[in-house]
Amino acid sequence: MKRTRIELADGRELIYFDERDDAVRDQPDRRDLPPPPQASQLRYDPLTDEWVAVAVHRQTRTFLPPADQCPLCPSRGDRLSEIPAPDYDVAVFENRFPSLSQRVAAEPAEITPFTPVRPGHGRCEVVCFTDDHHTSFASLPPRRVRTVLDALADRTTALGELPGVAQVFPFENRGVEIGVTLHHPHGQIYAYPFVTPRTRAMLAAARRHAERTGGNLYADVLAAERAAGDRVVARNAYWTAYVPAAARWPFEVHLAPHRPVPDIPALDDAERDTFGPLYLDVLRRFDGLFDVPMPYIAAWHQAPLHVDRELGHLHLQLFSIRRAGDKLKYLAGSESAMGVFINDIAPERAAELLRAA
Repeated sequence: MKRTRIELADGRELIYFDERDDAVRDQPDRRDLPPPPQASQLRYDPLTDEWVAVAVHRQTRTFLPPADQCPLCPSRGDRLSEIPAPDYDVAVFENRFPSLSQRVAAEPAEITPFTPVRPGHGRCEVVCFTDDHHTSFASLPPRRVRTVLDALADRTTALGELPGVAQVFPFENRGVEIGVTLHHPHGQIYAYPFVTPRTRAMLAAARRHAERTGGNLYADVLAAERAAGDRVVARNAYWTAYVPAAARWPFEVHLAPHRPVPDIPALDDAERDTFGPLYLDVLRRFDGLFDVPMPYIAAWHQAPLHVDRELGHLHLQLFSIRRAGDKLKYLAGSESAMGVFINDIAPERAAELLRAA
């Protein structure tokens, strides 16, 4: 894989990850762009012990443009986009409308004595999986999935070295039902200045399990699911894809390496090579459930950078809000207000349907 770094017209970074060593990526960004926005504001919620980002500049971000105005397609002729090259394999660049940024302005120390404020220090990047606007991740060849995984490993390492970053989160949103604002196949990476609430909860559970048993909680759960088998959707020598026994979403699958590793950079060559075929199989099963493109979120759970890394176990959580061909699951009162999920489909039934898809 060839890695080429360039700078966009407004100073943001873009990196090409090419499968050909002879790829030339010297095309300049010919746009006239304003400076990138300042970082968002983080406000602390004392009632939940969580940070909330207020990013008002994102209100003006690009929203579902037609294909001929897509900012993630290659630049061709006078049609200039975020990608200066006329083609690419995988491209990663700083988000033009970031939720978190290193461009930090001075902030007040607090709004009230209970609500301290801090800059939204971090970084947000866009990961373009292909230059083909009209395809999807499920249609990529395994070799391209390996390139994407190598790019995520590269960016996880690089972002983890930035001052003040505590956790790196790669993910993909797919489908207007999920809330995507660009149709082009792409994902994102958030580099947070704190450990996220979901990860803190998982680490607390893992810590209690380790103190009680000496084991790794996720590894032990994975072993139990592999032994039970009724919720396993697919597997190979290095990975298992299964529906969690307490799945929150109508269709939710975890893809986990059998070897406990903290993050994507820790995966070896065999694990990286065998991830793609299994993941593509699961994505195609998702699309085959109702014979319509499945909206989904694919979320990489990685260990924090500086604390509790021994408690983590890398896994990809793939889930959809679609519960039937013509029905979506909405996060209503119990889920949104209380955080208590109510699933309409038994996880065992979901696994059965996915195996049959």
